[in-house]
Amino acid sequence: VAAGATEAINLVAHAWGDSHIGPGDEIVLSELEHHSNLVPWQLLAKRTGAVIRYAKLDLTTGSVDADDVASLISSKTKLVAVVHVSNVLGGVAPVEQIVEAVRKNAAPGAAVLLDACQSAPHAPLDVSTLGVDFIAASGHKMCGPTGIGFLWGRREVLEDMRPWQGGGEMIGDVYLDDGETTFAAPPARFEAGTPPIAEAVALGVACDYLRDVGMDAIASHERALVSKLYAGLEAFGDRLTLYGPPAEKRAAALVAFNAEGVHASDLAFFLDQEGVAVRAGHHCTQPLHQRLGCPGGTVRASLALYNTPDEIDAFLEA
Repeated sequence: VAAGATEAINLVAHAWGDSHIGPGDEIVLSELEHHSNLVPWQLLAKRTGAVIRYAKLDLTTGSVDADDVASLISSKTKLVAVVHVSNVLGGVAPVEQIVEAVRKNAAPGAAVLLDACQSAPHAPLDVSTLGVDFIAASGHKMCGPTGIGFLWGRREVLEDMRPWQGGGEMIGDVYLDDGETTFAAPPARFEAGTPPIAEAVALGVACDYLRDVGMDAIASHERALVSKLYAGLEAFGDRLTLYGPPAEKRAAALVAFNAEGVHASDLAFFLDQEGVAVRAGHHCTQPLHQRLGCPGGTVRASLALYNTPDEIDAFLEA
């Protein structure tokens, strides 16, 4: 359990990265990453002298370019960290190809981290088949509370990691001068201090709720929603610029767009006056927006299991 996906990724950067990455080692990221999956690795590179390589965006899939990321993976690669589903474009990362390239061509012991914040709440997620070493996700995107998320890791990798934060609950035995302090086995080793008890209980209830609704049913419902949303926005023609692949290639029910002659923040304000909530800005992906040619940001309409076709109609009318 972590305070969110951001803390989960930072935990890996410190507890795994500081021990496994050194001068000249390479970290492979992509242009699509959320700042939470960029900045921790940039800080790690500064601490250790590692080099970061950035894989390009594939505009046709709305995800990382599979061939480009594979070309960047070499015997110097110690870590590949990518977003599973883009929070701006909705495209799905070619996880199987990335994992295969890492296991075949990267340095021994190289790890793959998957940012699953936009995939875990929307479709079935089987950690046993993905083949990655770490998965991070956040509770509030899964109908849970804020201030909690989780890090999943392969048992043997977690057991090899040193603690990140020290305190209660994460220890085995503590000594002064008469011995060496020992640490608990994972996951307790990484959960120092009083845990977020209320948040954890609430997240458990949220997970039960998603399971009861059915992840396949949620994915099917959201596919229908994003198809309607994309078609409705596309009908505005040249007045709107839509970013990302067609609806059928999206794994999240969202569309980022801009309107001709209207700043994203202004359009969001106008929609708010009509009772429609959207998000405007960079969505914590400034490099991606630079790559898309919209440094001022985009408007993002996002849908989930609780949204309805009627709400899409109200949004399009507004």
